[in-house]
Amino acid sequence: MSVDKHLLILDLDETLIYGTEEPLDRPHDFRVAHYFVYRRPYLGEFLSAVSGWFDLAVWSSASHLYVAGVVSALFPDPTGLRFVWASNRCTRRFDPEWQDYYWVKDLRKAKRAGYPLERVLMIDDSPEKLERHYGNLLWVRPFTGQQEDTELRMVLPYLDSLRGAENLRTIEKRYWRDALSAGGA
Repeated sequence: MSVDKHLLILDLDETLIYGTEEPLDRPHDFRVAHYFVYRRPYLGEFLSAVSGWFDLAVWSSASHLYVAGVVSALFPDPTGLRFVWASNRCTRRFDPEWQDYYWVKDLRKAKRAGYPLERVLMIDDSPEKLERHYGNLLWVRPFTGQQEDTELRMVLPYLDSLRGAENLRTIEKRYWRDALSAGGA
């Protein structure tokens, strides 16, 4: 890991892309297995900016083969990513209220891999996946294929303001949109 850069972990589905078994009413950007995949608007601009500000990694709760297919389509040189993790690196949990299972991304695994948690930020559309590490979460609205979506463009100034922070975990990030509209991060 670079000494001067924080680690930004990116989720895939509903964060950077939308994958669906049924195509939308427009051409898909690429396919992975039987999924039609649509890039989130401004994804290229987003990845270009954050790759200069942060060390990047990908962590998805999808299968390894699906993740590998999406990563190879999104990143011209996936070897530049610090790691690419899939569901096998997640922890399966049971929600007794909903009587269903869900995945948790336990950032202690990133810590064991040498990344201090105060220097780790994860962008994800599912806050429950970081239930053990809310201080590391930057929540974005889920993307389900809307062409007018601007979430990735909107979050860039906020991410720019965070890259010099000493401890990302201590910064309140739930209201990042309000911080932008107030003129500061």
